Amino acid sequence: MDKRYWVGFNLVKGIGAVRLQALRDHFGDLSLAWQAPADALQSAGLSPRLAERVVQIRTGLNLDKFMSRMAAQGIQVLTWDDELYPRRLKEIDQPPPVLYMRGAMKAEDFWSVAVVGTRRVSAYGRQVADELAMFLANNGVTIVSGLARGVDAIAHQAALKAGGRTIAVLGCGVDRIYPPENAQLAEKIRASGAILSDYAPGTPPDASNFPPRNRIISGLSMATVVVEAGETSGALITAQFAADQGREVFAVPGNILAPQSKGTNRLIADGAHPMLSVQDLLDILNLRRVTEQREVQKILPGNETEEELLRVLSHEPMHMDDIRNQTGLPIERVSATVVMMELKRLVRQVGGMNYVAVREELGEYKVKV
Repeated sequence: MDKRYWVGFNLVKGIGAVRLQALRDHFGDLSLAWQAPADALQSAGLSPRLAERVVQIRTGLNLDKFMSRMAAQGIQVLTWDDELYPRRLKEIDQPPPVLYMRGAMKAEDFWSVAVVGTRRVSAYGRQVADELAMFLANNGVTIVSGLARGVDAIAHQAALKAGGRTIAVLGCGVDRIYPPENAQLAEKIRASGAILSDYAPGTPPDASNFPPRNRIISGLSMATVVVEAGETSGALITAQFAADQGREVFAVPGNILAPQSKGTNRLIADGAHPMLSVQDLLDILNLRRVTEQREVQKILPGNETEEELLRVLSHEPMHMDDIRNQTGLPIERVSATVVMMELKRLVRQVGGMNYVAVREELGEYKVKV
């Protein structure tokens, strides 16, 4: 796969997930789309103005040099088609087609929790963010945040202090650390996790970039915890994205008179889980078994029953009763086997006793026939 053309279209303002998919569908290959004249781009659904913008940008852009500069800076490119593209993020509606990365994503980052909050953190919020992130990291959970001042930076630092993994999502290029005082922290994160952005290298930290990047923070995570947030805090945007994505939202209750707690207390009133203890979070997310899940997911189907279930399951949801009917196996055996296969990450429940087959990290598992 030639990633140059993914990057090229990513540099065109107005080409997002929907339009990029339309170009792929129309041309069959992004290299053909990149080289297409303006009228052909319009036939793929681009407006005349956007089609002309593509032509203008590609005329003045040397993709080979751009890719070489990124490689020299240690910047990698992940696309929808990459095996390393984060699985949870790919599940959200219209995931970013391109991610720029410094550091490395790992399979264990599947178990991630976002810890976010205000920049003007109180002593109470500082203590909670530190203890929460450190506890989660000690239990094998990757901490995701935005490298901002306050709660974000505290969460990253705590994860590193615990020897765990942490991911920072930026609202600028991964070569433009913001705020600048967190440059040293960013380097430590790169060495023990990853720095991600869907903005191309060189993109400055414009204020309008940060709300959209919060969608990636929540999308990477199985849950979002808001430690402290004012009534207009960006952390509340992250929480809303998490809720829209079907992810769990937790909020740390605080003093009703404290401005830093107005946002979190409102989240709780609106239905977020009150984060009364880290143990509650582990129980609700079933994170006590992270180590067990990591080990058992490496195991291939261990018996004929598992193989039979994988023969009938696909990426389309199938109800437990339909699985039983198609395999002819007793419902008790199907139920017990599905539980073990969930631990192995061979199948995933998508609600209402419906299951899908899970694509493995290293490719598609094929059952012997």
